[in-house]
Amino acid sequence: MSADVSRRLSELTWPEVAARAAGSVLVVPLGATEQHGPHLPFTVDTEIAVALGDRLLRARETAVLAPAVTYGSSGEHAGFPGTLSIGQEALEGLLVELVRSADAFAGVFLVSAHGGNAAPLRRATERLRNEGREVRAWSPKGPADDSHAGRIETSVMLALRPEAVRAGRAAAAGSTAPLADIMPTLLRSGVRAVSPNGVLGDPTGASADEGLLVLGRWIDDLLAAYDVWTPVRDGDR
Repeated sequence: MSADVSRRLSELTWPEVAARAAGSVLVVPLGATEQHGPHLPFTVDTEIAVALGDRLLRARETAVLAPAVTYGSSGEHAGFPGTLSIGQEALEGLLVELVRSADAFAGVFLVSAHGGNAAPLRRATERLRNEGREVRAWSPKGPADDSHAGRIETSVMLALRPEAVRAGRAAAAGSTAPLADIMPTLLRSGVRAVSPNGVLGDPTGASADEGLLVLGRWIDDLLAAYDVWTPVRDGDR
């Protein structure tokens, strides 16, 4: 069993976890199941969160990777068939109970790749820290005018799983206004009110090479955040 596989809950038994949990951080990818325009699959956010969690696992021996949370707060995408959302209240409760159940670990690091999870994620982590639990959350950053199914996410998916990208449909821009400018309408009436095709950005010019560069920047930022916070260090186990 390779070093990284031996630190995945999907490959471990409970005695194996018991032997390492106190000196490990549980990394939990948080995604969503929601529309990503006419050219990307519903699982984009989850796939990105898993890919980042996987890279963190490979880079830091103190990390143990949990299976992803595949549903999030996606009510703003309800106007598009196939979007599945558990809402903010349910997601907040899920995260609180999930982290409470992970007390065997030295801490929990939540890697969220869906912007709609931000508010319930913030409330959940604040509540958990007030309870004395070691928990932090991190999310990738992107340009304000390219926040959903645009060039950034399309490029990243071309790097991660190119066969899932409908290249012939990726030339259609959606709303390219800064997210802050359209947020009131988006919150009131949903994404469809500001972008009929579900894209917030412009996927034109997306490439796998750019996707690899974006992933590289994100993982650098992720590792820096993990290293600043983590309650255990490599070699502590």
